[in-house]
Amino acid sequence: MASSLQVAVQMDPLEHVNIHGDSTFALMLEAQKRGHTLYVYEVNSLALGEGAVEPEQSSKTRVTALMRPVTVRREEGNHATFGAPTRQSLGDMDVVLMRQDPPFDMAYITATHMLDHVHGIGPGKALVVNDPRWVRDSPEKLLVTHFPDLMPPTLVTWDIEQIRAFRAKWHDIIVKPLFGNGGSGVFRIRADDQNLNALLEMHFARSREPLMIQRYEPAVTAGDKRIILVDGEPIGAINRVPSGEDHRSNMHVGGVAKQIGLSDRDREICTAIGPFLKEHGLIFVGIDVIGQYLTEINVTSPTGLQELERFDGINGAGAIWNCIERKLNAA
Repeated sequence: MASSLQVAVQMDPLEHVNIHGDSTFALMLEAQKRGHTLYVYEVNSLALGEGAVEPEQSSKTRVTALMRPVTVRREEGNHATFGAPTRQSLGDMDVVLMRQDPPFDMAYITATHMLDHVHGIGPGKALVVNDPRWVRDSPEKLLVTHFPDLMPPTLVTWDIEQIRAFRAKWHDIIVKPLFGNGGSGVFRIRADDQNLNALLEMHFARSREPLMIQRYEPAVTAGDKRIILVDGEPIGAINRVPSGEDHRSNMHVGGVAKQIGLSDRDREICTAIGPFLKEHGLIFVGIDVIGQYLTEINVTSPTGLQELERFDGINGAGAIWNCIERKLNAA
């Protein structure tokens, strides 16, 4: 086990998390169990450059945040106790967990650029998980396009005529915003659905982003499998099954998590993408598999740790901390 680490968690307000489902909370509980010291901060408190810091510390305080020391416990309504907030250097931390939820917009991208200044192992540096550069360069719905043999038929475009041609070829399609999350704004458009033009007009009237279009996979009715990989290796999976009132399986919109194992195809997919994830510092990743097809590679703030432990007794948070500690010890 590594010696006690100073761990800063960049996240949405801890006060509002679901302590029985939130993966960040599971990571914090595991870190605390190992004797590590926890701090939390919100991304909008990040600062890059000189500010309210001691002059002699300026070389170590290039990236700072307003942090609160915190103790966590699995106790409903009393799950966190905070200390007084102080502005501290991220370079004084050993580890920074980048765990705020998307949307993956310019604010998110800017935060990764700021964390680039601190990412590393050694004096004035902190190991950022996941590597901010490769979070920035690996948007979930675009990274998967580097593995076309694993995907269902897919189109990413602004061009309405290309979208119409895709629907004419495949008939039953899924339309989703390229940088959306949690199933928000995802539509199923069947061959006889007359809403495609209106949907495209509405999207492009309010957004400059392209859309991702995929062939609808009927296998989704049996579930959208979330496979968790740690440092490129799969440790387990959960199945997210649509409620029956919605084509989407995301738990944010009513999908139900169920126990499931890894198939030979799942392992084939993981073997194909695992080396890329490991090489690029993407330690905690959740991929989505529908039937035989890889649909997304989630690197920003993946979930599923608590469900995996409940179903299969797999301590995914422990596996992630084992990996982090190994990397720090090796350095």
